[in-house]
Amino acid sequence: MKRFTIIDLFAGAGGLSYGFAKDSDFEIVMANEIEYDMAQTYSINHPNIQVYNCDIKDFNPEYQEIDLIIGGPPCQSYSTVGKRVLDDPRGELFQEYYRVVKKLEPKAFIFENVKGLLSMSKGELFKTIVSLFKSLDYKVSFKVLNSADFGVPQIRERVIVVGTRLNKDYIFPQPTHSNSNNLFDSNLKPYLTLAEAISDLPFIKSGEESFEYATKPQNSFQELMRIDAPEKLLYHIAPKNNEKLVKIMERLPDGGTPQDLPEELRPKSGFKNTYCRLWWNRPSTTITRNLSTPSSSRCIHPKAPRPLTTREGARIQCFPDNYIFYGSKSSKNLQIGNAVPTFLSIALKNSIKEHFISNKI
Repeated sequence: MKRFTIIDLFAGAGGLSYGFAKDSDFEIVMANEIEYDMAQTYSINHPNIQVYNCDIKDFNPEYQEIDLIIGGPPCQSYSTVGKRVLDDPRGELFQEYYRVVKKLEPKAFIFENVKGLLSMSKGELFKTIVSLFKSLDYKVSFKVLNSADFGVPQIRERVIVVGTRLNKDYIFPQPTHSNSNNLFDSNLKPYLTLAEAISDLPFIKSGEESFEYATKPQNSFQELMRIDAPEKLLYHIAPKNNEKLVKIMERLPDGGTPQDLPEELRPKSGFKNTYCRLWWNRPSTTITRNLSTPSSSRCIHPKAPRPLTTREGARIQCFPDNYIFYGSKSSKNLQIGNAVPTFLSIALKNSIKEHFISNKI
């Protein structure tokens, strides 16, 4: 069987590439990423893939036959209505994705983005994006996928748009996991919890770090994350928080919010999901680049009086412990928070592979 060729645009740290890179039936021939640290992370973990660390506008690949283009251009920064999307500078990133697809004419593409894209400009922006892809003779389908449905220990919804020029329709991956309270999905595995994802990592306190695992792997997920792991545990460093914040975190119950605190300890500012503790026996909420900043999002460890460490964030995104992140701590957290969970990548890879095989390419 031939190897399916891929180009990854807006490649980031390599989350969306991950599943395809691990399958010998696929060959990622090149990737593009403008941010230096992210491009370095991608190159370190995928040394055989040519990475272009440049502005997407300067990325002009010449390739005779590409089977698949993947990528997720950031769309949060623009809200253009109607067909002016290609004339508005805030739409440039999508425009460049569209340009490369138009030029290379892949057999299919996977376009990943935030769920909020569906409602931007009252839905007009998304309609425009779909119509532009259809104008290139692609059959376009889309679906909101929750990463937790595919074994990721995190509730993380993303819209996935797939375009194909092949005869048979593309079929989205079917969930392998569900909320364990849903009796109708009893044939599926229950959602993976935060405890199952990180319980083998030490419950260090504010300002501490650890290079040793707390226990042997406690389950198959932890075993998978620790395959070929380095001798020293990487990136398990807790930020040093001030005394008042530590007191707040100490008093929060499992899944607690500032409303569970004595009035004198409650922060004077913040949003509904800030200064909140995660649940031990549930999946994490969606992590962001602020996974170590309690004032920005729900990210306080369920058992320790501190926010998540970079290593815990990587686990929640299903990056194995041997995955190397380049740059400062804030840069590493940005790369992790922006990534596609690797298990979702694997699910998408499997579904597009079935699509290609069923169409006999």
